[in-house]
Amino acid sequence: MRTLRIAAAVEAISLAALLLNLATVHTKAITALGGPVHGMAYLATIACTWMTPTATSTARWLAVIPGIGGLLVLRRIQPEGD
Repeated sequence: MRTLRIAAAVEAISLAALLLNLATVHTKAITALGGPVHGMAYLATIACTWMTPTATSTARWLAVIPGIGGLLVLRRIQPEGD
């Protein structure tokens, strides 16, 4: 669960940085670094979701939404007391 939280946060932050870069200065260095980071975080989010035993099929499909999918999964599978 901790790995999923980290991957979801990195995925969302890296996508926000890429979109901000695209909307403003479009620096190639940010794109070259942020693209692979976002891609790996996206794949890690999907893999962690599929490996989580408490994830429903809806949560697994939510994981494939780029950028916010991991955050949506965390909201769906998080216990009430946490």
